[in-house]
Amino acid sequence: MAVTKKKKTLVIVESPAKAKTIEHYLGAGYTVKASMGHLIDLPKSRIAIDISNNFEPEYITVRGRAKLLKELQKDAKNSDVVLLASDNDREGEAISWHLNNVLKDKTSAAIHRITFNEITPVAIKDAIKHPRSIDESKVDAQKARRVLDRLVGYNLSPLLWKKVKNGLSAGRVQSVALRLICEREKEVEDFIPEEYWSLDADFVKGKNKFTAQLIQYKGEKPELKNEKSVNDIIQEIQDSECVISDIKESEKILRPKAPFTTSKLQQSAANRLGYTSRKTMQIAQQLYEGIQIGSTRVGLITYMRTDSVRISQSAIDDVRAWIGKNFPDDLPDEKIEYSVGKGAQDAHEGIRPTYTKYTPDSVKEYLSRDQLRLYSIIWERFVSSQMKNAVSKTTSADIQAGEALFRASASKLSYKGFYNVIKTLSSKEEVKGNLPSLKVGEVLASGKFYPEQHFTQGPARYTDASIVKTLEEKGIGRPSTYAPIISVLLDRYYVTRSNKQLVPTQLGKIICKILVESFPAVINEKFTSDVENDLDKIERNELVWNSMINDFYEPFKLQVDKVNDTQESLKGSLDEKTDQICEKCGKPMVKKLGRFGYFLACSGFPECHNTKSIPLAKCPRKGCNGYIVARKTKGKGKEFYGCTNYPECDFITHFKPINSVCPKCGWFLVEKYDKKNGYYKSCINPDCDYLHSPEDEKDNSGLSGE
Repeated sequence: MAVTKKKKTLVIVESPAKAKTIEHYLGAGYTVKASMGHLIDLPKSRIAIDISNNFEPEYITVRGRAKLLKELQKDAKNSDVVLLASDNDREGEAISWHLNNVLKDKTSAAIHRITFNEITPVAIKDAIKHPRSIDESKVDAQKARRVLDRLVGYNLSPLLWKKVKNGLSAGRVQSVALRLICEREKEVEDFIPEEYWSLDADFVKGKNKFTAQLIQYKGEKPELKNEKSVNDIIQEIQDSECVISDIKESEKILRPKAPFTTSKLQQSAANRLGYTSRKTMQIAQQLYEGIQIGSTRVGLITYMRTDSVRISQSAIDDVRAWIGKNFPDDLPDEKIEYSVGKGAQDAHEGIRPTYTKYTPDSVKEYLSRDQLRLYSIIWERFVSSQMKNAVSKTTSADIQAGEALFRASASKLSYKGFYNVIKTLSSKEEVKGNLPSLKVGEVLASGKFYPEQHFTQGPARYTDASIVKTLEEKGIGRPSTYAPIISVLLDRYYVTRSNKQLVPTQLGKIICKILVESFPAVINEKFTSDVENDLDKIERNELVWNSMINDFYEPFKLQVDKVNDTQESLKGSLDEKTDQICEKCGKPMVKKLGRFGYFLACSGFPECHNTKSIPLAKCPRKGCNGYIVARKTKGKGKEFYGCTNYPECDFITHFKPINSVCPKCGWFLVEKYDKKNGYYKSCINPDCDYLHSPEDEKDNSGLSGE
């Protein structure tokens, strides 16, 4: 009897971690290898787009990947079946398309494409049972995006080299994000805060004391513009009888939120965990590709690049079974469905745990602290999304004191519902405020008054969370690009982070100004959003990719040529003469704009290469003639500010000096930040209590070290 030879199957994924997990699930006859991302791509050294031939890209083997490509060709030659299992998105489809092209002539094996949304035994084996061919329309959409970005970048970047300085670069989507950040910074700089006051007061019933806030005075909302207006009210009402004039009780239905999309995950991780978008996606990738849980390797979450909240029926059945066992009273009669957002591609499910049974507590010993924190919010968000609503009960009491009306409120969760699985819910969130038992007409004793000064807050600078939210709302970019957009701006030093806020550098502002003024049709939200819509049309086979590129390129190239001829060069004009002398050759030092901001360089260059940091202020230490400059710690490279006479003078501060001196003591001022006051100026002298006044805010000559 003849023995049937078992087929050898080669599975190619993108990363070694994913390969390790999948190989763990498949039995004998399967070999799983990683392509390490793109093996074939455009070269970095030239534009590589054949403009005269319908914009065909000229692909090459990525530098350093030739050996890996030969190994995969050899593995394919020795296989009966090749399964291309890169990610189920445009980039993944393009990777599989390139692999198919370089493998098909080297093997007689049948080559197929497989996709999956989660790395679990069931999902992988099901994908293998349902292979398909390459989606050419999805490949065309990726090709169009790649070609368009190459045409924009390789035309705008040389323009910046010629007009500003060498080494700069510009991208289609990143430049629009930079514009948003620069426009917000202008709003922040132009904002003039206005003073206002609030008034709270203590009221006493027996042994119980509670605080209420002034909400009306003489029948109108009070306008407390200064301390005098508050003191006048206090003076008038302090001896008045305090009577409960109204008590209201209300209930509020609190509904659970939908499972995470990529943008919502990045926003939540930034707000709740303090993660950058890049960190969030790196950790999510690890959870998706597989974690060793005891003797089993498990992909803990589904694919993390998605704009959909759709959930598979099998996952719904799994989570409802878990809720029914652990919180039966909080299981709805029917599953809860969430609407997919406008413009969502809906190619993947929402981000969820692959198995509900892997609770955060059950896997915490196998995860790093960062992995556990991110997994916890993903698990909680998904499980809570299929639980009953919570109910909040609020009681508010109005107290009439003369012609002033105060209000105190207290609320508590009367029914926890989905909050039963939200471990981050604190007792303060369950019960907010505290009121004794009160009745209308009851007379209370008055206590202490609490007048408090405030200043109106201007628009907030963007954070990782808010810029991702804005990009999503405006249709700029896609789930896979939000984190890279921010990273590129930071890596190029067009933007820096300050207290988790994104602040444009002087270099970023200059580049933004040139690009927006010279290319208003390209560096704007509508064009970028329209491009995303066109890419979606190409993927749906409703638009031919190179016709889209052709419509864009001709007017764009004409504008590039025009700007090249007419734009005045800023080279040299950004340099400023200073009164400082080079200690090496005696020539004047010049303030120059470099890759990482301004610095001092000797005007005798190239004969003299002396450079140093720009002084931000005079050292405040008595008898020291040094200057305060920016320095960085060893290891993590965190910035701090110290004296140039170190080690003789060891003065340091972690607050950045600004171009202002303290009007009280003469030391320099620094910019500080807290949640209550936002950004404000403060004296660096520990013995001086100077803080900003509203008038000081316009004395903002910028941070001199940018």
